[in-house]
Amino acid sequence: MRTAVNRRSFMKNGLSAAGIGLLANSSSVFADDDDHEEHDRRLTRGDAALLRFAAAAEILETDFWVQYNELAGIQDSEEPSGSGNAAFTAALSVLDSDMAQYVHDNTDDEFTHQNFLNAYLASKGAETIDLERFRTLPGSTATGSSGKLRITNLMQLTLDTSWWTRYRSSTNNPDLDPNFTFPQAIPTLAKGQHTAIPRTDADTADPNFLQAIANTAGFHFPTIEQGGNSLYPAMAQRATSVEVLRILISIGPTETMHFQTWSDKAGNAPPLTAKDPVTGVSVTFPNLNAPPFGGETFQTNLIMPEPCPFLSRKLPPCSIIRPTETRGIAGNVVSFLTAMGLFVGQPPAFFRLLHDLAADADAARRER
Repeated sequence: MRTAVNRRSFMKNGLSAAGIGLLANSSSVFADDDDHEEHDRRLTRGDAALLRFAAAAEILETDFWVQYNELAGIQDSEEPSGSGNAAFTAALSVLDSDMAQYVHDNTDDEFTHQNFLNAYLASKGAETIDLERFRTLPGSTATGSSGKLRITNLMQLTLDTSWWTRYRSSTNNPDLDPNFTFPQAIPTLAKGQHTAIPRTDADTADPNFLQAIANTAGFHFPTIEQGGNSLYPAMAQRATSVEVLRILISIGPTETMHFQTWSDKAGNAPPLTAKDPVTGVSVTFPNLNAPPFGGETFQTNLIMPEPCPFLSRKLPPCSIIRPTETRGIAGNVVSFLTAMGLFVGQPPAFFRLLHDLAADADAARRER
């Protein structure tokens, strides 16, 4: 691979970080399957790059979902880290009484995605991805946190909530209108840095500010998942192997299920204004059922994608995932996550690795 030498120390043929033993060959993994011709074929360079980028994205997702689960999810034998923060859990439940269960299940899903993708790569003799050396960021010290070091930062987020209007637009599609600016649902979240988890127990003292943190988390959930919602179908268009295509279009719809769930809950965030006592940054959550939103198109319980132009305006509108343009999709995802502040505190080597993985994925071409 073009940058394989630079990344050799980050990619391993084993899966020790994921707790999975080395899978010697594809025949042992798929011994009970009927179609051995496709299973036994080694991956093309492009297919391996697509899956490796997806695995890296899932590792990052798993890392921050674990943080949410420790504080506001259900801790059980599946997800035993942390012990829960009663105050934050209660604030998040204002958005929906089932939030703790949903946080738990989303966390479990991301674990299975990262483990499966790395295991599949190993079964094909391809290099896997390991980000454990970047587990250096301090996380929350509030009650309930495990205190483990993190790969991602949930305490300095700047959120792009334009997906709220993008999926409700019947006239614009970013694939056809790349220069169109979709309005932000929560404009103040797009400015400054905001925490989506209690940083310390002091953040739970003021009920209004604690609810602002919970609301921020409530909008961070769908903001993240709509990214995966587009990433998988966009990358699938570059896959050569039918089996790799099957993997991408099978994992992708679960991201869509996550997005639709969280977009529904975000609409329940109570209107409020709060000022961060540490940073001095204020955030306002407006009534999303009032102007300039609300009405037939923007009422908060409308969570199905509005039909919009697709492929060509000469064709009738269609209810779709958007965007799904494949050019530069992996690089755009890295830029999106970086601008969000999710990696504040990571060293330059971390960003070089992500950009290298993205460049390889974006260079993948369907081979005939």
